[in-house]
Amino acid sequence: MGIFFHILLNNVLPMSVMIGIGIGLQRAFKLDIKTLSKLNFYLFSPAMIFNLLYTTDISAQLIGQVLLFFVIFMVAQYICVEVVIRLRGYKQGMVGAMRNSVLFYNSANYGIPLNQLAFASNPYTLSVQVIIMMMQSLIPNTYGVYTVNAHKADMKQIWRTIASMPILYVIPVAFLMRGFQVPIPQFIDTPIVYLSNAFIGTALTTLGVQLGNMEWRVDRILMADVSISAVLRLVLGPVLAALIVWAMDLDALMASALIVSSAVPTSLSSALLAVEFDNEQQFASQSVFVSTILSIITVTVVIFMLHL
Repeated sequence: MGIFFHILLNNVLPMSVMIGIGIGLQRAFKLDIKTLSKLNFYLFSPAMIFNLLYTTDISAQLIGQVLLFFVIFMVAQYICVEVVIRLRGYKQGMVGAMRNSVLFYNSANYGIPLNQLAFASNPYTLSVQVIIMMMQSLIPNTYGVYTVNAHKADMKQIWRTIASMPILYVIPVAFLMRGFQVPIPQFIDTPIVYLSNAFIGTALTTLGVQLGNMEWRVDRILMADVSISAVLRLVLGPVLAALIVWAMDLDALMASALIVSSAVPTSLSSALLAVEFDNEQQFASQSVFVSTILSIITVTVVIFMLHL
């Protein structure tokens, strides 16, 4: 039990404190969430990813193994959520909302800081998390749009959104520069390092601001559906991941990183898509809020069981 509380105090609660600061700032000053999100998405996150990929030796084998895991994991999650959807008899709008609340998880604002804390800033495990983050950044802007409201999807807008994602350009540039050993001038490298180091604090604070802007209550009518979503995301997610890494016979460190990456709460992307397409907004927002709060305990349990 002492180890459990050690993990809670040293790995999970530091993140909760930063998120709490963001919530407090939002309640006090009504910050502009879109501006903060753009800073994270277009500045701090690309800098962190570039710095990591440029300075860390990531093999093609690691990329292949992580991508294979991700595909199997997403298919397994999809099958499980489809079973629940059929058993509950959801209508079309709720079908898409439930899928997104389980399939889209917070691998960036929550997953990267968690990985850093749980694995003591290990570059190898952080590389694993960045690949997961890359895939989780792509899916909501493609499949996610269709699953909430396919008949309204604008293909041109989807491709514009995808093409505007900095991560699509940062990753190949970093790999090429490292592969060809292209040096970075000091006056460029120093700002990249500064921005990279700022990512964790700004990401968690932004997540807090986003949560502080939500309604802090769970509708009784939606209680069962929100609870099902939380269980599928926070409990079934890491269980499926553990089974997959065992079947793939991955090394212990990669396996642990992938299991931890699968234990994070629902991504804000599901709520943003619900607002954008006017589809089950209340359920989507409450799923993000409830899963994030419950993850304080569930993530601690996952890390404890992995003996990290």
